[in-house]
Amino acid sequence: MVEPAAFGFNAETAVTNRFQQAASASAGSIASAARAEFAALVATLRAAGIGVAVAEDNAAPHKPDAVFPNNWVSFHADGTVVLYPMHSVARRAERREAVIDAVKSQLGFIERRRIDLSGEEHRGRFLEGTGSLVLDHAARVAYACRSPRTDESLVREWARLMDYEPFVFDAATPDGTPVYHTNVVLWIGARIAGVGLEWIPAAQRDALCSRLGGGRELLRLRGEQLQAFAGNMLELAARDGQRHLVMSATAAGSLDADQQQQLRHAGVAPLIGAVATIERIGGGSVRCMLAEVPAAEHAH
Repeated sequence: MVEPAAFGFNAETAVTNRFQQAASASAGSIASAARAEFAALVATLRAAGIGVAVAEDNAAPHKPDAVFPNNWVSFHADGTVVLYPMHSVARRAERREAVIDAVKSQLGFIERRRIDLSGEEHRGRFLEGTGSLVLDHAARVAYACRSPRTDESLVREWARLMDYEPFVFDAATPDGTPVYHTNVVLWIGARIAGVGLEWIPAAQRDALCSRLGGGRELLRLRGEQLQAFAGNMLELAARDGQRHLVMSATAAGSLDADQQQQLRHAGVAPLIGAVATIERIGGGSVRCMLAEVPAAEHAH
């Protein structure tokens, strides 16, 4: 996780992100609120027994979206680190070796291989990490919905390099805009997956549900729940083996009683963080704030 130094509204990313809302409060008060929300989420994760590496953002250059590191880097169980090409020119400065060093020093991650795709930016091809890719590590399937930030040919190239099967589909918000990141309509846990079928073309739903299944329960998310970031969750394991589904207070409040029962049945405990400022101004929720790292014992 990257502690934001200058969180704020990014007009450049708002062109493709329908979740962002321009701010009415002062820049200082927004940045302060975001830092408080960040610190509270870190504390919540640690209290649940989940290890967290925290890297500090540096003040210059100005990086309003630095709190969302999962878009530019991913860490994998075989020791691979992948760097990604970013659609927003302003966000490219977020790629910093200091963040990767923090993961190594604080969590004991051992890097064995690096794949650097960032040069694709200059060819107009973008793939924004685990925003663009939602990964089923068990079945080794990489799900991605096409958008200006998710180049289908690059999805397939990533899948070849990482030995995953690509599954590419379409998704759009109610006004017809392609969903900017796959991880706002889909999350995948060990025994349950959440999917926003209302925003996916009817002709593609059966194939997606069939591929997601295979012993996994499906939690079907309605459009208004996607707007509340219920598609933007991440399942993490605590040190004691308990599986937690990390979600925002906004997302948690959108789930109905049947859906809450589905989560209990799947053995995942909701872990809730209040990140309303980050969601509203940044257009991303708790999942976007987390670049997950496999446990050190699996990195050998």
